[in-house]
Amino acid sequence: MTHESSSAPNFIRNQIREEVDAGTVDTVVTRFPPEPNGFLHIGHAKSICLNFGIAEQFGGDCHLRFDDTNPAKEEQAYIDAIKADVEWLGFRWAGEVRYASDYFDRLYAWAQHLVREGKAYVDDLSPDEIREYRGTLTEPGRPSPYRDRSADENLDLLERMRRGEFAEGEKVLRAKIDMASPNINLRDPILYRIRHASHHQTGDKWKIYPSYDFTHGQSDALEGVTHSICTLEFEDHRPLYEWFLDNLPVPSRPRQIEFARLNLNYTVTSKRKLKLLVDEGVVDGWDDPRMPTISGMRRRGYTPASIRKFCEMIGVTRAEGGMVDIAMLYHAIRSDLEDNAPRAMCVLKPLKVVLTNVAEDHDEVFEVAGHPARDDMGVRRLPLTREIWIDADDFMEEPPKKFFRLAPGKEVRLRNAYVIRCDEVIKGADGEIEELRCSVDFDTLGKNPEGRKVKGVIHWVSAAHAVPVEVRLYDNLFQVEAPDRDRDVDFLEHLNDASLSVVEGYAEPSLADIAPEARYQFERVGYFCADRYAVAEGKRVFNRIVGLKDTWAKIQKKG
Repeated sequence: MTHESSSAPNFIRNQIREEVDAGTVDTVVTRFPPEPNGFLHIGHAKSICLNFGIAEQFGGDCHLRFDDTNPAKEEQAYIDAIKADVEWLGFRWAGEVRYASDYFDRLYAWAQHLVREGKAYVDDLSPDEIREYRGTLTEPGRPSPYRDRSADENLDLLERMRRGEFAEGEKVLRAKIDMASPNINLRDPILYRIRHASHHQTGDKWKIYPSYDFTHGQSDALEGVTHSICTLEFEDHRPLYEWFLDNLPVPSRPRQIEFARLNLNYTVTSKRKLKLLVDEGVVDGWDDPRMPTISGMRRRGYTPASIRKFCEMIGVTRAEGGMVDIAMLYHAIRSDLEDNAPRAMCVLKPLKVVLTNVAEDHDEVFEVAGHPARDDMGVRRLPLTREIWIDADDFMEEPPKKFFRLAPGKEVRLRNAYVIRCDEVIKGADGEIEELRCSVDFDTLGKNPEGRKVKGVIHWVSAAHAVPVEVRLYDNLFQVEAPDRDRDVDFLEHLNDASLSVVEGYAEPSLADIAPEARYQFERVGYFCADRYAVAEGKRVFNRIVGLKDTWAKIQKKG
């Protein structure tokens, strides 16, 4: 599958194009290396689109490699979900799925190589002591008292660590670089920790596991990766990345390039915080439609094309700290569904209307386009009967001056049908409106009534043919733009209590049989998606993807 590129800034794409044109790079090889300790989110989608898109554009390969160096937090379920997300977005990795654990034997041999070269040592300091000895941003670190152990002693201790002879935290293997370096990452970083944990790929073979920094660059080199693309938080790690490549017999030399991560307002993308939302029951799992996870966005109704479009729109720069307006994401999905979602009518706040001059057995059917600009979507059949449902918000007993919908004595057009006039309001004993009595002007099908100007158009469904549906109205999970910016305030305090409301409505009969994840524009209401889990259980449940109002498009026009 080939995906289009846009004119949005992408300095990495420009740099690689220069390298390819100059002949300094033959075949471009990138990789997407997620940790299998949670579900992927919209920030990962940017990285997926970047890495796979770069490889695709230059006719190269992109690897999917799981950075599985911490078995205590990793699960097979996360691996399966990540693979599904990448495929759903429309990308395919080169070759088989790769794992950092595939290289554990080679990494261990390279750790022994560093020990023999006097460039790594086993340290007995505790984690707290290591932090203390490391120093601060303004003060240099101090060498560990175990830093000058002999190579033979270090090799013996390292092998005993591997066999599981020591407790967790009792010893670590560290690189011997520079405890006075202004870059703290070079102050004898940890290469291996003892972890008595079974691994989802290697079982109980290992009692020590390599650090991310020691694993990442060497894995890239083993796979022939040419460009190791990562977020700016790893910029300070680049000298360490390169130190390992300089000091190990690696088969190739990748180049690390950093870009600014995605910051989306009204959203948190910290995997730890997303997991907390799941564990605390704030949301209904990682794929809750309010979550910024790819699986949550899919369940809500986002399309792969809309997410790819959004990632192209925001571009790739090194400018850190900027906040992307979530309205841009909503614009991307609206633009896609405006062109591709079939139309339907659904009443979310049902108010009964009796058409008094329509016979009891009247059953007129209107054939309406499935999409106003798409002949390939066929037609829908809309029956009109004596009793219909309209939305309660489309009626006001005492309307303001510019209310162009239904009111006592006022006329409005039923979408795709006739003009009706409200003649009587029926109320219950509690004073609440129970139904409206209206009359139809049968001479108004496809034309305006003689001598009268009817401005309002409302949606409706036949009461006799209506399909009962459950509609879940989703909104932003947080009510402030930067819910986790203030470290003194728990981000959970910014939760939006109105992020989900559930209503029972009525839909037109074309929605009697729906497919999982089928998307529709409910006319005059918004865009909705059939919930895949509910449909699988035989239920008609729709998730609101986004409303019809496009604030981003308006902002762009003003700009």
